[in-house]
Amino acid sequence: MKAGIVGLPNVGKSTLFNCLSQAKAQSANFPFCTIEPNVGVVNVPDPRLIKLEELVQPQRVIPATVEIVDIAGLVKGASKGEGLGNQFLANIRETDAILHVLRCFDNDNIVHVEGRVNPESDKEIIDMELQLKDLETVEKRLEKVHRAARTGNKEAQKEQDVLNQVKHGLSSGISVRGIEIDEDLRKEFITPVQFITDKPVLYVCNVDEESAATGNAYVERVRTLAQAEGAEVLVLAVATEADITELETFEERQMFLDDLGLDEPGASKLIRSAYALLNLQTYFTAGEKEVRAWTIPVGATAPQAAGVIHSDFEKGFIRAEVISFDHYAQYGSEAKVREAGKLGVEGKEYIVKDGDVMHFRFNV
Repeated sequence: MKAGIVGLPNVGKSTLFNCLSQAKAQSANFPFCTIEPNVGVVNVPDPRLIKLEELVQPQRVIPATVEIVDIAGLVKGASKGEGLGNQFLANIRETDAILHVLRCFDNDNIVHVEGRVNPESDKEIIDMELQLKDLETVEKRLEKVHRAARTGNKEAQKEQDVLNQVKHGLSSGISVRGIEIDEDLRKEFITPVQFITDKPVLYVCNVDEESAATGNAYVERVRTLAQAEGAEVLVLAVATEADITELETFEERQMFLDDLGLDEPGASKLIRSAYALLNLQTYFTAGEKEVRAWTIPVGATAPQAAGVIHSDFEKGFIRAEVISFDHYAQYGSEAKVREAGKLGVEGKEYIVKDGDVMHFRFNV
């Protein structure tokens, strides 16, 4: 599962990517310094994993991860191929969620591709280019469906009606995710098409250091727009985050954060937000050899969770022994949880909860 970082050129995307992945994507004060998408596999910060390590004292600890893709900056006309737009739009299509970076700071030394700082306008440019690409997609799809619908195919006629709703919405400047369509019809006819503007989005407001804790007027304007879409906003001083990652010790980083009035790096919050945006959650396995966080979709059953470890675990699933993280932390060990009667034995229908500590019994 991948989250793609998008935005206009020079809004801080590659610097943010460097903070998240500790990779060194080229970061420069000119447009299009990122040509190929950089992909980073990022550890998901989770204090529960630290607590389990403290209690179990395993030989190794393995965190959950999420893939972050740094996609080169879009410009006006990207949907028509401007600024290598077709390539960039194809890269966005391959992601599962969008982290949309908006410049929310003034700095005459950093050029803005549009010549001014206006996050609403920046957002509108990106939205329009993505919507135009989706409009192209829906029109091509409608051509195929229309032929089948004319023969009296009821399913094709139903799909045609839904796609016409999508076309009308996009033509009116509404992203696919914001078009009101029955959920069953959406799953049947819209989700398989993989429209770019149907992907969930998180708006990342890149601010200056002074605005890191409280935001600023630009951020409030973005919040208003995001609220209308039902989207989340995260405030991040990207240049400052880059400085934090350069510090060598935890103590130095903590002092820096304290000076800013922050309790943790904003990059950590962003990684967790991206994980949640992808509709992912974590369960744990805990033993002497290894404490490990495993990534599963929200709503996964116990056999599906077991299958993440190995397909044989899912095929031969018998039962799962489940301890909630809170009970594990409260009692301090699996043995004490058992004694307290807080260990659950669950079957194939069990829906895994975020933070469950699990053992699987299986037979192949």
